[in-house]
Amino acid sequence: MAYRVLIVDDSPAMRTFVRRVIDLSGFELSECFEASNGGEALDLLRNEWVDAILTDINMPEMDGQEFLRRLSQDELLRSIPAIVISTDATEHRKACMTSLGARGYVTKPFLPETLRAELERTLGVPCD
Repeated sequence: MAYRVLIVDDSPAMRTFVRRVIDLSGFELSECFEASNGGEALDLLRNEWVDAILTDINMPEMDGQEFLRRLSQDELLRSIPAIVISTDATEHRKACMTSLGARGYVTKPFLPETLRAELERTLGVPCD
């Protein structure tokens, strides 16, 4: 089964990198959407359904914390699993993002296998 994923990061280079890592990992994508901040992501999600969201924390306009907060308050969107991708590896930050609704957390830098495993775990993909 192929999945629809949204990558939310203010850096075009990082969005491209994450997409490339997903491709290298062998995780099957049918569609990959991109947004440069949480507000843009929410706008996109009103028109496109995705299976998972990969989001950064530090972004202009609407950061990852506010984005997760708004996702959790939206009746339709709250069921979409969100995975945070961040350089902040502190337990405090991970706990904060989890309390806001993140279902996974990947610390930069990461290997393709790490991202794939987190996507599969979060989406409940059965092991081969």
